[in-house]
Amino acid sequence: MLALHRAGHIEPPPARRPPRDSHVLRPKPLPVETDRTPLRCRLADLGPLTFLQVRRRPEEPLFDGLIEMHHYLGYTRPVGEHLKYLVFSGERPVACFAWSSAPRHLGPRDRHIGWSADQLRRNIRFVAYNTRFLIPPWVEVPHLASHLLGRMTRILPGEWQRVYGHPVYFAETFVDPARNRGTCYYAANWVYLGQTTGRGKDDHTNKVNRSIKDVLGLALVRRFRQRLVEEG
Repeated sequence: MLALHRAGHIEPPPARRPPRDSHVLRPKPLPVETDRTPLRCRLADLGPLTFLQVRRRPEEPLFDGLIEMHHYLGYTRPVGEHLKYLVFSGERPVACFAWSSAPRHLGPRDRHIGWSADQLRRNIRFVAYNTRFLIPPWVEVPHLASHLLGRMTRILPGEWQRVYGHPVYFAETFVDPARNRGTCYYAANWVYLGQTTGRGKDDHTNKVNRSIKDVLGLALVRRFRQRLVEEG
């Protein structure tokens, strides 16, 4: 029955009760209060920027709330290995970064790295996925986004090592070309790897069911391919 429904041959009756999905039942992050005074200046005049890993810290609700309120995808609770960063100028948050374990199968990335199925299974933990990047709408500083991406990706391997006991060698993200061109990523030396299929990881119909996104990647260390093939 489920296979017939997924193939579009039948339409089952509506469910009698909502599914007991822990992700559905989790409450959304609460709205947060922060200084929304417009911040318009040159990057050189912004002052020192501080990157703070906030997972399991008192600042985590601020991160979650900003993402929920101001990122077009909203906040989704991550699973697996993940890190959350707030970037501060003085006491004001000016950016949020969310990183998590990489999707198990991603054709453009897998072809770019050139690993076998066994190498992918053993080494996928060395790839980090940038799930969210937010600069709040009241922060208008030219070149800030690419500057932050450059600094963040230099920090990331060591931070992953500190928290999870292993580094990451490659970073990836998705860009929805219907919404933006990913200019800040390209300015920070990320490269285009290809496009998603638009079917998602749990697809059973081989039909496009979501927007097709560009896949971008960045080597975090030298000889990243060799490390991703040889590590185990």
